[in-house]
Amino acid sequence: MSGKLIVFEGTDGSGKATQTRLLCRRLEEEGVPFREIDFPRYGNPFAEPANLYLHGALGNQPGDVNAYAASTLYAVDRFASYKEDWGTFYENGGLIVADRYTTSNAVHQASKLPEGERKAFLDWLFDLEYAKLGLPEPDLVLYLDLPTEITEQMMRRRERDRHTTADIHEQDGAYLQRCRESAREIAGACGWSVIHCARDGAVRPPEEIHQEVLRLVETLK
Repeated sequence: MSGKLIVFEGTDGSGKATQTRLLCRRLEEEGVPFREIDFPRYGNPFAEPANLYLHGALGNQPGDVNAYAASTLYAVDRFASYKEDWGTFYENGGLIVADRYTTSNAVHQASKLPEGERKAFLDWLFDLEYAKLGLPEPDLVLYLDLPTEITEQMMRRRERDRHTTADIHEQDGAYLQRCRESAREIAGACGWSVIHCARDGAVRPPEEIHQEVLRLVETLK
C-alpha cells in the first residue's frame, strides 16, 4: 500500500522551509506519523554533484549547465534518498512531507528552455524520475508564489543575517524571474495548488499561509 506525498514548491525565498516546518509541527500535534524530507541533501555524497553545480563548479551562470544535465544531478540524490531513507516508510502507507522534489527540476530547469521546448522537457523529466527511477508522484504540490522582487529582498536579508553566500540561482535575478514565469505555467498544466504568498506588495503572515495549506491538505483525507 503506497503512502501519500505532499510537496512544497516555489522559487528561492518563497517560504518553503517555513511552511514545511509548520505543517510538520501540526502533524506532530495531531499524532500523525510522517517523514520530512528536503532536497538537495547537503552533506550527503549523493547530493554533492548538485551542490557543486549550485556553487559554480560547472559554470558561474545557471545556463552553463543545460536543463537535462542539471536535472540528472538532482535526480540521483532523490533516487538515493528514496532507497536509503524514506522509501520503505512510504511503501508501507506512510505520509511524506517534502521541501522541494522533482517539481524543483521542473521549476528551475524548464526556465532555461524556450517555451516551445518546455513540454518535451517536462515529459522527459517526469518519465525519468517517476517511471524510470521509480520515485512516487506527489499527491499534492503546494506551489508558493511570491513576486521576484520580494524574493530577492528576502534572500539578501537572509545572506546578511546568516553570513552566507547566495548560490548561482539565487544570485541571478533575471533567472529567478524566468523561473517564476515558467512555474506558473507548469503549475496550471500539472494541477498544482498555487498559494499566493504576498498581498499589497508585502509577504503574508506565515500563519495565515499555513491555514491555507491546512485547508488544501485536508482534501487528501
